[in-house]
Amino acid sequence: MVRDAELGRRLADALVQVTLTSGVQRWIYVHIEVQGQRDAHFAERLFTYNYRLYDRYRRPVASLAVLADDTESWKPDTFGYQLFGCEVGIRFPAVKILDYSSQIESLLEDPNPFALVTAAHLFTRKTKGDPEQRYAAKWRLSKLLYERDWDKQRIIDLFSVIDWLMHLPNALEQQLLHDVYTLERNVAMPYVTSAERFGIEKGLQQGLQQGRQEGRQEGRQEGRQQGRPGGGGGRPPGRRGPRKEEAVVLLQRLLTHRFGRLPDAVCARLTSASIEQLETWMFNVLDAESLDDFFDRC
Repeated sequence: MVRDAELGRRLADALVQVTLTSGVQRWIYVHIEVQGQRDAHFAERLFTYNYRLYDRYRRPVASLAVLADDTESWKPDTFGYQLFGCEVGIRFPAVKILDYSSQIESLLEDPNPFALVTAAHLFTRKTKGDPEQRYAAKWRLSKLLYERDWDKQRIIDLFSVIDWLMHLPNALEQQLLHDVYTLERNVAMPYVTSAERFGIEKGLQQGLQQGRQEGRQEGRQEGRQQGRPGGGGGRPPGRRGPRKEEAVVLLQRLLTHRFGRLPDAVCARLTSASIEQLETWMFNVLDAESLDDFFDRC
């Protein structure tokens, strides 16, 4: 937000421009700062962000703090100093997520999407070291996304947040994705499903990475069989590992879902692509507006 933001820690998490509901014709700015761990200089940084934003935009700036750390007693809300009769400072509202630990059920009933995110954060802390309980909590949150009748983008965004917070072992993660796929089929969601979208980026990338590893291992084995210790020859031309085949099939299925029947030339291009090309293209399928756009986004 400022030209020299890279000089030190000068990055604000979000700056939101809003209008007042009272009918007053003026603009204000809301700066939201999320802090995940205790920091002795946090209040001072918030003060710095606030005055630098005011200096740039010359508008009132409301700085709000969300404290997501694990220290119950740490609740900064002021910074300032006095010198020769001059007083400078800031007092800002701060929300401590830990304060909602006893209100998880109420959060799950609240239609505000931020209540669901808060519950996800609390569940993450509560299930640390217990993957089975975390799976149950993550599945419960996932089902709520569909019970609220939210739009596509909100579901995708909240899926991403929940997944980032509540990491699961691979086996349980795959089980969760399977359950969500089944749920989405039952509610007949008419788009590239949010579960697919949030699973593609993780699952396909992991598959491609594993495919490269399998390829290197196979190359070394074949090299040794041919009397070349250490190998290094890689896969013979024209051979494809199982992970690459899965990636090609997945991309073809998703592109068909987005754009209809694929021309033979597109299928051939996907089939002949390298692992590296497929990895580059895997994100394009989510946002491309046409097949040409899909390939041109590289």
